[in-house]
Amino acid sequence: MFPSRNPRRLVVTAAAAALLTVAPLGVPAAHAQVTRVRQGSATDAARSSWSGPAYTMNGSGGIVTATMTKAVNAIRGGTGAIDVVVVAASGTGTPECDVISPLTGVNSCTTLTLTTTADGNDSQVNTDVRNAEFVYFAGGDQCRYVAWKGTALEASVESVVAKGGGVGGGSAGHHVNSDVVYDACTASTTSATALGNPYDRSLTFTTGMFRWPNYAGTINDSHFVTRDRMGRTIAFVARAVKDGLVTGGKAWGVGVEEGASLFIDRAGRATLSGPSAYVVLGDHQPEVAASGQPLTYTNVKIWKLADGQSYDFANRPTCGYYLRSVRAGVPDASLYSGTPVTDCSSTPPPSGGSSYAEVEPNDSRSAANDISGSTFPVIVTGDMKSTSDRDYFSLTLGAGQTLTVNCAVPTAYDADLYLLSATGSTLTRSVNNGAGADESITLTRTASGSATYHLDLEAYAGSGTADYACTVAKS
Repeated sequence: MFPSRNPRRLVVTAAAAALLTVAPLGVPAAHAQVTRVRQGSATDAARSSWSGPAYTMNGSGGIVTATMTKAVNAIRGGTGAIDVVVVAASGTGTPECDVISPLTGVNSCTTLTLTTTADGNDSQVNTDVRNAEFVYFAGGDQCRYVAWKGTALEASVESVVAKGGGVGGGSAGHHVNSDVVYDACTASTTSATALGNPYDRSLTFTTGMFRWPNYAGTINDSHFVTRDRMGRTIAFVARAVKDGLVTGGKAWGVGVEEGASLFIDRAGRATLSGPSAYVVLGDHQPEVAASGQPLTYTNVKIWKLADGQSYDFANRPTCGYYLRSVRAGVPDASLYSGTPVTDCSSTPPPSGGSSYAEVEPNDSRSAANDISGSTFPVIVTGDMKSTSDRDYFSLTLGAGQTLTVNCAVPTAYDADLYLLSATGSTLTRSVNNGAGADESITLTRTASGSATYHLDLEAYAGSGTADYACTVAKS
């Protein structure tokens, strides 16, 4: 369990002083001082360019090492080291930096505890943030965070992302990183309250603070399953659509469970580490959303992500969701699970082509799925159910025909692509390294007549239920 932010004042021992610098920043006596605690190198990393942006969206306040490591590596491009700043609005402990500092590729980690709106204009605070390559908003009270809208701090955080760094947060810090922020400035709402009256005083929002690339139209929520927040997120989405808080008439709730974290790469692809996360889409006006009346909102689209699964915020999917409704404030049963009404394996094929979803078992040439009767080009989908999984597909190729195969591989695993002869000899292969690395091959049959060939997609590392999609074309 990640330690909570410590409300007691930090005591620094002489033994720790060599690696830890604590300095109160000068502020007027009318409020508490900004506290600055730096761990690691006293000198900032210096480099002309970085490889982000990258983001971590956490369901509870603590750091999730898996996604933080991915963010650090993405930003530094695999070499060098970055500086991290943790921004908090309460407490003087350093639980986030205690986890971040030992990670490979971290030069320093500085915790800044700001207690007033004016602290967002503190010169040292903004210098630290602008010199960092990643900013993490700690848990606490998001109403304190949105108070920094319009201060120098807002622009400083945006400058970190603009230079190829990154940003993240947990719990309250997760909330503040969405396009529309549920700020809870009057009270924290529950699902029952929000569904019973979506205009209750406890439902207040802040817009126009941060809008990260590929993340427009979002409303984040945290502690999602543990605190039963699906209902209130549906209400948030309804309010965002009804009140015009988003453009295009669509809003996406992003609910992350405690202990879970979404890592979002520079291309907008979010991959989950941990128990679960949900994307909740309202793509039409709610049937009833009025002050003092229970919400009615039907056919809300919900994507459930398990550990290792992904959601593409840059190219938001139109398949893979299940539907749930709220009628007169009463939600459907089983809000947190459902059978998708559209399987992504039935994604519309290329013009003039077709699609094919793998049928297990197809783990050998003798058990290969035969796609020779498909209309080409054909999109073949499947997944790597285990680290030793192999998926075989057979087809025929005539004299002079060229076969081209392009496979989009999800970030849950690393898979390699082979083209085999009818007898199992490898004719060509694509073995790009890394989870999510796409694979492609091409081959022209120069012999006379036709022959059978086998496509073999093999798990090299990792596994998961996220689908690969291979476009198989003959010309």
